[in-house]
Amino acid sequence: MEQQVDAASRSATGAFADRVAEAVDRKRSQIVVGLDPRPELLPVELRAGTHLGRAEAADACARFCFGLLDAVAPYVMGAKPQLAFFEALGADGIRAFEDVCEYARNAGLLVLADGKRGDIGSTARAYADAYLESRNGMRPKVDALTVNPYLGSDSVEPFLAACRRSGTGLFCLVKTSNGGSADVQELALSDGRRLWQHVAALVAEWGEDLVGETGLSSVGAVVGATYPRAVTEARRLMPKAILLLPGVGAQGASPADVARAFTSGPASALVPVSRSVIYAFRVDGADWRKASAAEAARLRDEVWAASGW
Repeated sequence: MEQQVDAASRSATGAFADRVAEAVDRKRSQIVVGLDPRPELLPVELRAGTHLGRAEAADACARFCFGLLDAVAPYVMGAKPQLAFFEALGADGIRAFEDVCEYARNAGLLVLADGKRGDIGSTARAYADAYLESRNGMRPKVDALTVNPYLGSDSVEPFLAACRRSGTGLFCLVKTSNGGSADVQELALSDGRRLWQHVAALVAEWGEDLVGETGLSSVGAVVGATYPRAVTEARRLMPKAILLLPGVGAQGASPADVARAFTSGPASALVPVSRSVIYAFRVDGADWRKASAAEAARLRDEVWAASGW
């Protein structure tokens, strides 16, 4: 417990990119566990009563996340709660989200909120204040937030300002893992580049004044591991960005597909894994905590080996 408290204290200070580097080195892991709790998929022992209302469902989802975090904490460096699954449960779900974030931090994990927020003006500032700003002497709600930069620079600046003030981080959507991403992100520009490559160049520019002592920027990018060639190109375009690489596991990508993302160092890329870890018990029928721990440990070892560090 003392080690967990020390780790939680470290996670509350310094630039986000430097905290990532410290956590990766300490855990020898680039794995982030995605927390996507769905009441109908919970273990039987937690599912009872979830049909009675949002409060009961939110409590069950929180207990599920607590158990998962206990099980996988030795093998992951961070947690990525997906806000949509908590928001679906209303105010009770938001309470559960905040409780899960605090639980993860007390376990010594960094918290990356997956909200894909993006808007302009006062709305963007409100989102930034909600998640990334220190308030009343308390640390920000999360360590980093995913944002959608496709509304342009003025939609990102309020988030960047919050990161400068509070030492938090961003992961900008650049080339996402879903098949439909090509509808927009692969459109060719007049100079021959793809739209996502232009956005990648913007992300590199936005992150220049948020580079930490480790040489990595607190402005990272989401790049789908389901597109290995894009991963290689993204690393070239954003040499200082921490790449968040969804798609390993349930979406079909393998650790080998992301190996080239790590050329800027062992902490220059993170691999979020959600369904393949948190619902591992639905595949092999084992105790849900043991199944998740085993899958997280396996992926931790495979990604570390693939990274070459």
